[in-house]
Amino acid sequence: MEFYAPWCPFCQRLEPIWNELPNRLKEKGVDTKIARMNVDTYVDYGERFGVTGFPTLMLFKNGNVDATKVGALSKSQLAAFLDSNL
Repeated sequence: MEFYAPWCPFCQRLEPIWNELPNRLKEKGVDTKIARMNVDTYVDYGERFGVTGFPTLMLFKNGNVDATKVGALSKSQLAAFLDSNL
């Protein structure tokens, strides 16, 4: 899950990379769901998960937060984060 704000320049830069993820993960045989949450629209979810910076990426396993990364990421940094946690 990516918690983002539409006005956040780091979130805007991450969006094209984020859109490539389903195909990348499918090629690796990873069965997962990818979601983005606009915290301007859904403020309560940002508060519920303790989002303090943008973008905030959270990986969930069995309904629980398993890993979190906050801040701007390059494509290679995002890939490394996912590879180390999936």
